[in-house]
Amino acid sequence: MNVWKRKGATVVATMDRQEAAVLRGLVSQINDMLMARAEEAPQDELAELTGIRTGPTTSPDDPILSRLLPDFHRLDPDKPDKTEQDSAAALRSLHEPELLEQKTGVAEVVLETCPPGGGRVSLTFEQADAWLSALNDVRLALGTALDVTEEMPDELPEDDPRSPHLGVYHWLTWVQDTLVDALAGD
Repeated sequence: MNVWKRKGATVVATMDRQEAAVLRGLVSQINDMLMARAEEAPQDELAELTGIRTGPTTSPDDPILSRLLPDFHRLDPDKPDKTEQDSAAALRSLHEPELLEQKTGVAEVVLETCPPGGGRVSLTFEQADAWLSALNDVRLALGTALDVTEEMPDELPEDDPRSPHLGVYHWLTWVQDTLVDALAGD
Protein backbone atom coordinates (compact mmCIF):
# COMPACT_ATOMS: atom_id res chain seq x y z
CA MET A 1 0.00 0.00 0.00
CA ASN A 2 1.19 3.48 -0.73
CA VAL A 3 0.60 6.39 1.63
CA TRP A 4 -2.74 8.15 1.62
CA LYS A 5 -2.72 11.38 -0.36
CA ARG A 6 -5.17 14.21 -0.30
CA LYS A 7 -6.65 15.01 -3.71
CA GLY A 8 -9.07 17.92 -3.42
CA ALA A 9 -12.03 16.76 -1.33
CA THR A 10 -10.86 13.14 -1.23
CA VAL A 11 -8.03 11.01 0.08
CA VAL A 12 -6.67 8.22 -2.09
CA ALA A 13 -4.37 5.22 -1.81
CA THR A 14 -3.77 1.95 -3.61
CA MET A 15 -3.92 -1.40 -1.84
CA ASP A 16 -2.73 -4.70 -3.21
CA ARG A 17 -4.96 -7.79 -3.14
CA GLN A 18 -3.43 -9.23 0.06
CA GLU A 19 -3.66 -5.94 1.98
CA ALA A 20 -7.30 -5.53 0.99
CA ALA A 21 -8.05 -9.13 1.99
CA VAL A 22 -6.39 -8.72 5.40
CA LEU A 23 -8.15 -5.43 6.10
CA ARG A 24 -11.54 -6.64 4.91
CA GLY A 25 -11.17 -9.88 6.87
CA LEU A 26 -10.29 -8.14 10.13
CA VAL A 27 -13.01 -5.52 9.77
CA SER A 28 -15.55 -8.26 8.96
CA GLN A 29 -14.56 -10.24 12.06
CA ILE A 30 -14.97 -7.21 14.30
CA ASN A 31 -18.26 -6.34 12.63
CA ASP A 32 -19.55 -9.89 13.17
CA MET A 33 -18.59 -9.76 16.86
CA LEU A 34 -20.35 -6.43 17.29
CA MET A 35 -23.47 -7.58 15.46
CA ALA A 36 -23.63 -10.72 17.60
CA ARG A 37 -23.44 -8.51 20.69
CA ALA A 38 -26.25 -6.32 19.33
CA GLU A 39 -28.41 -9.43 18.89
CA GLU A 40 -27.97 -10.17 22.62
CA ALA A 41 -29.91 -7.00 23.49
CA PRO A 42 -33.02 -7.71 25.52
CA GLN A 43 -36.34 -7.47 23.72
CA ASP A 44 -38.31 -4.71 25.39
CA GLU A 45 -41.94 -4.00 24.52
CA LEU A 46 -41.61 -0.40 25.67
CA ALA A 47 -38.61 0.03 23.38
CA GLU A 48 -40.69 -1.20 20.46
CA LEU A 49 -43.38 1.38 21.25
CA THR A 50 -41.10 4.33 21.94
CA GLY A 51 -38.24 3.54 19.59
CA ILE A 52 -35.80 3.88 22.48
CA ARG A 53 -33.54 0.87 22.26
CA THR A 54 -32.03 -0.83 25.26
CA GLY A 55 -28.93 -2.93 25.44
CA PRO A 56 -27.42 -5.40 27.86
CA THR A 57 -26.78 -4.15 31.37
CA THR A 58 -23.53 -6.06 31.85
CA SER A 59 -20.23 -5.69 30.06
CA PRO A 60 -19.21 -8.39 27.59
CA ASP A 61 -17.32 -11.42 28.92
CA ASP A 62 -15.06 -11.50 25.86
CA PRO A 63 -11.97 -9.31 26.51
CA ILE A 64 -11.95 -8.00 22.94
CA LEU A 65 -15.60 -6.95 23.04
CA SER A 66 -15.05 -5.56 26.52
CA ARG A 67 -12.24 -3.38 25.10
CA LEU A 68 -14.42 -2.21 22.21
CA LEU A 69 -17.43 -1.61 24.48
CA PRO A 70 -15.94 -0.33 27.74
CA ASP A 71 -17.94 0.47 30.83
CA PHE A 72 -19.57 3.88 30.69
CA HIS A 73 -19.06 4.28 34.43
CA ARG A 74 -16.14 2.62 36.20
CA LEU A 75 -16.91 1.13 39.56
CA ASP A 76 -14.52 1.20 42.49
CA PRO A 77 -13.66 -2.50 42.92
CA ASP A 78 -12.73 -1.93 46.57
CA LYS A 79 -16.09 -0.37 47.49
CA PRO A 80 -18.94 -1.91 45.51
CA ASP A 81 -21.94 0.37 45.82
CA LYS A 82 -25.40 -0.80 44.74
CA THR A 83 -26.37 2.66 43.47
CA GLU A 84 -23.22 2.92 41.36
CA GLN A 85 -23.74 -0.60 40.01
CA ASP A 86 -27.29 0.31 39.02
CA SER A 87 -26.05 3.52 37.37
CA ALA A 88 -23.38 1.67 35.40
CA ALA A 89 -25.92 -0.91 34.24
CA ALA A 90 -28.40 1.80 33.21
CA LEU A 91 -25.76 3.76 31.29
CA ARG A 92 -24.66 0.64 29.41
CA SER A 93 -28.25 -0.29 28.61
CA LEU A 94 -29.00 3.18 27.25
CA HIS A 95 -25.80 3.89 25.32
CA GLU A 96 -24.46 0.57 24.08
CA PRO A 97 -27.02 0.18 21.24
CA GLU A 98 -25.95 3.53 19.74
CA LEU A 99 -22.27 2.71 20.15
CA LEU A 100 -22.80 -0.64 18.43
CA GLU A 101 -24.66 1.08 15.60
CA GLN A 102 -21.81 3.55 15.11
CA LYS A 103 -19.15 0.85 15.17
CA THR A 104 -20.96 -1.46 12.75
CA GLY A 105 -21.72 1.56 10.53
CA VAL A 106 -18.05 2.51 10.15
CA ALA A 107 -17.15 -1.12 9.50
CA GLU A 108 -19.71 -1.21 6.68
CA VAL A 109 -18.16 1.91 5.13
CA VAL A 110 -14.76 0.19 5.02
CA LEU A 111 -16.27 -2.97 3.54
CA GLU A 112 -18.12 -0.93 0.90
CA THR A 113 -15.13 1.21 -0.11
CA CYS A 114 -12.20 -1.23 0.14
CA PRO A 115 -12.04 -3.15 -3.15
CA PRO A 116 -12.01 -6.92 -2.48
CA GLY A 117 -9.30 -7.53 -5.08
CA GLY A 118 -7.22 -4.52 -4.11
CA GLY A 119 -6.81 -1.40 -6.19
CA ARG A 120 -7.45 2.30 -5.81
CA VAL A 121 -9.32 3.49 -2.73
CA SER A 122 -10.83 6.96 -2.96
CA LEU A 123 -12.59 8.30 0.12
CA THR A 124 -14.54 11.42 0.94
CA PHE A 125 -13.51 13.04 4.21
CA GLU A 126 -16.58 11.52 5.88
CA GLN A 127 -15.65 8.05 4.63
CA ALA A 128 -12.06 8.62 5.76
CA ASP A 129 -13.32 9.43 9.28
CA ALA A 130 -15.24 6.14 9.21
CA TRP A 131 -12.07 4.32 8.13
CA LEU A 132 -10.17 5.90 11.03
CA SER A 133 -12.78 4.68 13.51
CA ALA A 134 -12.89 1.19 12.02
CA LEU A 135 -9.09 0.96 11.91
CA ASN A 136 -9.00 2.03 15.54
CA ASP A 137 -11.48 -0.71 16.47
CA VAL A 138 -9.44 -3.35 14.63
CA ARG A 139 -6.23 -2.15 16.29
CA LEU A 140 -7.88 -2.19 19.73
CA ALA A 141 -9.15 -5.72 19.14
CA LEU A 142 -5.87 -7.00 17.75
CA GLY A 143 -3.89 -5.22 20.46
CA THR A 144 -6.06 -6.86 23.12
CA ALA A 145 -5.68 -10.30 21.54
CA LEU A 146 -1.90 -9.87 21.30
CA ASP A 147 -1.63 -8.28 24.74
CA VAL A 148 0.16 -5.25 23.27
CA THR A 149 1.64 -2.96 25.91
CA GLU A 150 3.87 0.11 25.88
CA GLU A 151 6.79 -2.11 26.88
CA MET A 152 6.31 -4.61 24.03
CA PRO A 153 9.19 -4.53 21.54
CA ASP A 154 8.47 -3.67 17.90
CA GLU A 155 9.42 -7.21 16.92
CA LEU A 156 8.94 -10.48 18.75
CA PRO A 157 11.08 -13.60 18.45
CA GLU A 158 10.13 -15.73 15.43
CA ASP A 159 9.00 -18.58 17.69
CA ASP A 160 6.47 -16.32 19.46
CA PRO A 161 3.04 -17.15 17.96
CA ARG A 162 2.08 -13.45 18.14
CA SER A 163 4.97 -12.38 15.91
CA PRO A 164 3.23 -12.38 12.51
CA HIS A 165 0.13 -10.74 13.96
CA LEU A 166 2.20 -7.98 15.53
CA GLY A 167 3.38 -7.09 12.02
CA VAL A 168 -0.26 -6.70 10.96
CA TYR A 169 -0.87 -4.50 14.02
CA HIS A 170 2.04 -2.25 13.04
CA TRP A 171 0.83 -2.12 9.43
CA LEU A 172 -2.65 -1.05 10.59
CA THR A 173 -1.03 1.64 12.73
CA TRP A 174 0.86 2.89 9.67
CA VAL A 175 -2.31 2.89 7.52
CA GLN A 176 -4.11 4.88 10.21
CA ASP A 177 -1.22 7.32 10.68
CA THR A 178 -0.87 8.06 6.97
CA LEU A 179 -4.61 8.57 6.68
CA VAL A 180 -4.54 11.07 9.55
CA ASP A 181 -1.61 12.86 7.89
CA ALA A 182 -3.48 13.05 4.58
CA LEU A 183 -6.59 14.44 6.25
CA ALA A 184 -4.55 17.02 8.15
CA GLY A 185 -2.70 18.15 5.00
CA ASP A 186 -3.27 21.43 3.18
